[in-house]
Amino acid sequence: MATGSSIKTDWYQTEVAVVITILVKNLKDEDVKITFGESVLEVELQVNGMKECLTYQLAHHVDPSAGSYKIMSTKVEIKLKKIDGIRWAKLEGDPTVDTPKTIAINNDFDKPPAYPTSKGTNWTAIEKELDEQEAKEKPEGEEALNKLFQEIYGKGSDEVKKAMNKSFMESGGTVLSTNWSEIGSKKVEVKPPDGTEFKKWD
Repeated sequence: MATGSSIKTDWYQTEVAVVITILVKNLKDEDVKITFGESVLEVELQVNGMKECLTYQLAHHVDPSAGSYKIMSTKVEIKLKKIDGIRWAKLEGDPTVDTPKTIAINNDFDKPPAYPTSKGTNWTAIEKELDEQEAKEKPEGEEALNKLFQEIYGKGSDEVKKAMNKSFMESGGTVLSTNWSEIGSKKVEVKPPDGTEFKKWD
């Protein structure tokens, strides 16, 4: 277990990589700082205005130059490239003492992890639960409207997409039509909301 925080984490591995997952939602790029070392991984997070530090004393050596991480809506995923062709029995420990069994190595470092190794943790269930929570958090207001427009555009035909683009551009963003037969042959007029006036900037 990494020292310095009570944040929930997990890990799993493939033949060539170790992946550490930190379960923190809605982090931005500036909230995450990660320092890769051969046998030490340091993670600094800004969570709700508080600085959280995680330090991992890795059980085996990794290639620090090949380390990477990805920030998602429900977690931060850190990928470490193994140096030796070995299966890790645990994430943390003394790399000079632990000598686990050698396994076959291939070059698929970017291949998604195939199996969890954490004892007693059903990672699939945790992932499913987080996805369900995220799906329940319905967007509101302008965000919901934008999402609706994105779905219409993404699922629409070429004519629907042309109509949306033409109406939006010609009306200065005040009209959004999906009917190409109605607007295809004419210029779309600006229609500001009631009580407002459209101003064109020079």
